[in-house]
Amino acid sequence: MNRKQGWRDLTGITGATLFLIAIWQVGALMVNNPMLPTPSRAIEAFFTALAGKLALHLWVSTYRVMASIIISVLVAVPLGLFLGRNRAVDRWVAPLVFLTYPIPKIVFLPIVLLFLGIGDSSKIFLITLIVSYQILVTTRDAAKSVQEADILSLRSLGGGQWDLYRHVIIPACIPDILTALRISAGTTVAVLFLVESFATAEGLGYYIMDAWSRAASADMFAGIIAMALLGFVLILLVDAAETWLCAWRKVE
Repeated sequence: MNRKQGWRDLTGITGATLFLIAIWQVGALMVNNPMLPTPSRAIEAFFTALAGKLALHLWVSTYRVMASIIISVLVAVPLGLFLGRNRAVDRWVAPLVFLTYPIPKIVFLPIVLLFLGIGDSSKIFLITLIVSYQILVTTRDAAKSVQEADILSLRSLGGGQWDLYRHVIIPACIPDILTALRISAGTTVAVLFLVESFATAEGLGYYIMDAWSRAASADMFAGIIAMALLGFVLILLVDAAETWLCAWRKVE
C-alpha cells in the first residue's frame, strides 16, 4: 500500500468515526436518558476502565478470538481446498456441510459447556465451529472456481499436485479466503459476546452484561467501545495480510 492510499484510508476512517460520534451525540441529547451516555462520557469511562479491570477482560477476549480464528484457518482452509479440488469426496461431504451450516451453532452452548466446562475451551470451540463453516464454504467455492486452463498450463510444464496448490490454487483462493476472514471478524465478535454473557467471569461480554446489571451505563459503553475496537483491529489485520499476500493485485 502506497503512502497516498494510506492517507486516503486514514481520512476515511477519521471521517466515519466523527460521523458516528456525531450521530451518537445527537441521539444521546434527544433521548436524554442516563442509560445512553454522551460519547465524551463513554470515552472517558473507557480510558478510566482500561487502566483497571477492563484491560484484563479485553486481553481474555482477544486471546479467545485470536485462538479461534487461527484454529479455524488451520482447519477450514486445507479442508476447503481439498473439497474444492476433489469432486468425488466433495460429492459426499458437501451435502453434510450444507445441511449443518444453517443450524445456529450457538444453541449448542449448554452442551458445549457441559463437556468442556466454563473455561476458555468451550468459548474457543464454539467460536471456532461457527467461523470455520464460513471459511470452509468460501474456500471450497473458490477452489472449485479455479480455471481449468490454469491447471492445464502448469501440468503441461511438468507441475505436480503440490505445485498446482502452491502456484495456482492457493494464490487464486487467497483473496476469497481473506474476504471470508473479514466477514468472520464481525461474526467472531458477535459470538464472543454471546458466549461470554453467562457462565463466565472474564471477557468483554461478561464486563458489558455486568455493567448493564448494575445500570452502570458508562461502564457498559466502555465495554462496547472495547469490543468494537477489537473487531476493528481484526479487520485491519486482515487488510494487512491482504497487502502482504496479494501484492500482485493493484489496488487503486
